Amino acid sequence: MPVNDDTGRSGPWRGWRAATETALYGPGGFFLRPEGPAGHFRTSVHASPLFAGAVARLLAEVAAELGTDDVALVDMGAGRGELLSGVLAAVPAGLRVRAYAVERAAPPEGLDPRVAWVAEPPAGVRGLLFANEWLDNVPVDVAERDGSGTDRYVEVAPDGTERLGAPVAGADAAWLARWWPLREPGERAEIGRSRDEAWARAAGTLAAGLAVAVDYAHTAGARPPFGTLTGFRAGREVPPVPDGTCDITAHVALDACAAASGGAGPGGAEAGGTGPGGAGPVGGTGAGAGAVGGTGPGDAAVGGTSADAPSPGRSGLLPYGTRLVTQREALRRLGVSGGRPPIETARTDPAGYVRALARAGQAAELTARDGLGDFTWLLQRVPGEGYCPA
Repeated sequence: MPVNDDTGRSGPWRGWRAATETALYGPGGFFLRPEGPAGHFRTSVHASPLFAGAVARLLAEVAAELGTDDVALVDMGAGRGELLSGVLAAVPAGLRVRAYAVERAAPPEGLDPRVAWVAEPPAGVRGLLFANEWLDNVPVDVAERDGSGTDRYVEVAPDGTERLGAPVAGADAAWLARWWPLREPGERAEIGRSRDEAWARAAGTLAAGLAVAVDYAHTAGARPPFGTLTGFRAGREVPPVPDGTCDITAHVALDACAAASGGAGPGGAEAGGTGPGGAGPVGGTGAGAGAVGGTGPGDAAVGGTSADAPSPGRSGLLPYGTRLVTQREALRRLGVSGGRPPIETARTDPAGYVRALARAGQAAELTARDGLGDFTWLLQRVPGEGYCPA
């Protein structure tokens, strides 16, 4: 909880957005370290090659619907390039992939020469933009309602000590009112406007295709009353301290991101204004739209929220061509299932049975309830000339 100025604890005081930016991406920042994200936490990419295989199948679907065998794959917050390496190894023969790793850290040794390492997503490409656990590491400010009913920025010192600062105003106040209104003293929210802007910019670089964000998320009507800001270090959850020694992350209001980039594509969304801490990064490290339903990108989602049904709470209707589905639903649509192989296979093909059993175990981890399977996929179609979803 916030503390008062008279505690004698150290400053300097900054908003969480500015403090997190420095701690994660400044000189010696957490995500610029040689070990990379994989040295501290396990994402779906690291859990199993089945995840990269599913993304490869999604990329092939997008290419087919674009009517091309030459397609771009843009990995936002690419870490050390693990997802791109896995996808390139799994794409079907004959599909030419122009792979872009969007990352603020230096490229790793031994990077696949087919991968272009860039600081910003390339503009005007056609294909799949994929952001796995990227948006949760786009820094955000934190707000708390005080005893008088005023929403105030939470300020933090380098040792993690907090205090309440100035009242939330301007575009940040408007974002809270629309997407995460606080009601009682002590309630908190992460102001997701910087993430909305980052996602709108990223998705807006596609000329045609599909933009996908995968993260732990919440939607209006089910916001956590005290926020989700936390830290991770060496595989363990720790208090968030903006000193560069731990990851600082918070769940993502993906419904707000979807609305910000509705009509994604060049010039398709306003980025919004600026606030404390400045604009959020487009690169960074994080650990298909209707593509995950029906017969291909753009079809009805397998459950979740679609453009044809009201999204939860105050979100209204999601933009056309937009879907929110769980990772469990998305991966099952893309052929990843935790079902065990038939027991008779153990007698007819013992080695094959063991391999299939191992794959089933990996698939079960990727789709598990109360685990990776509860991640949310935001899928947004970016229409363009020659793009004809099935």
